[in-house]
Amino acid sequence: MSLVRAPAALSVPGDILAGATAAGRPLGPRTAGAMASSVCLYWAGMALNDYADAAVDSVERPTRPVPSGRVPRRTALAVATGLTGAGLGLAAVSGGRRGLAVALPLTALIWAYDLKLKSTPAGPAAMAGARALDVLAGAVAGGGSPPWHGPRGGGTAGALARGAVPALLTGVHTYTLTALSRHEISGAPARLPATTLAVSSATALSTVLPSVLPALLPPRRTLPREEVARTAVASAGVLAYLGTYGWAQVRAVRDPRASSVRRAVGAGILAMVPLQAALTARAGAPVAAALLGALHPVAQRLARRVSPT
Repeated sequence: MSLVRAPAALSVPGDILAGATAAGRPLGPRTAGAMASSVCLYWAGMALNDYADAAVDSVERPTRPVPSGRVPRRTALAVATGLTGAGLGLAAVSGGRRGLAVALPLTALIWAYDLKLKSTPAGPAAMAGARALDVLAGAVAGGGSPPWHGPRGGGTAGALARGAVPALLTGVHTYTLTALSRHEISGAPARLPATTLAVSSATALSTVLPSVLPALLPPRRTLPREEVARTAVASAGVLAYLGTYGWAQVRAVRDPRASSVRRAVGAGILAMVPLQAALTARAGAPVAAALLGALHPVAQRLARRVSPT
């Protein structure tokens, strides 16, 4: 559980759901397969992270499974390798060549980040790219041409185009989170959480505005029930996102010591869920989005037992 940060995996299926909804098919066997693949690859990245960081963690995080001796380092590598194989296998079974076309570069980014890029200036961009690819994996799994998307075409290219906006917004959130995570041990200059707060606030607004603007701008009209549901669920998701991750960053601005930064990072990992719910709702699946959003308090409770960071 602690080696792969099991509760944090609840932040992963929403990537797939947000991408699949944007592409047109929020639920289905291929989407479920992509979710399972994504969770395996996420867990692989967590285990590989502990393998790669064993020496650093022995000083900075001695209670983690590998430096504490609870899990041998070679076991962490074996777990990472096995879960990577499982993730790629599930991508191939559920999505065929289209699924692998996204899963393979996603896997490459995960391994490159953990083994080489994490401590370099390219680290946050690499992690953001991995999360964006995860959303695009959902778009490929859910590719289709439903009526509300208009005649933009089907196929892989059309699915990727429709998934681009949620992928971008998820990637931007991940960039802020990764930038903060570099200061979990040493603390951060106050300008860093102030900057990430501004960016995450802009991300939240960009997520919800397409849903709420039709109700606010003239000419005023009575919205259909489905649009009201989309707007309500998207707004609730954004409020939960800002109320957890946003508020944790406010506290980090006021007190940028390591403990505050760690709390902000933990909140940001779990706040992926309401952000994904908002993206799913705005794309036209408010019921699925509401069910996804219900995972957020569950993840928060589990995180009190097993740290997501």
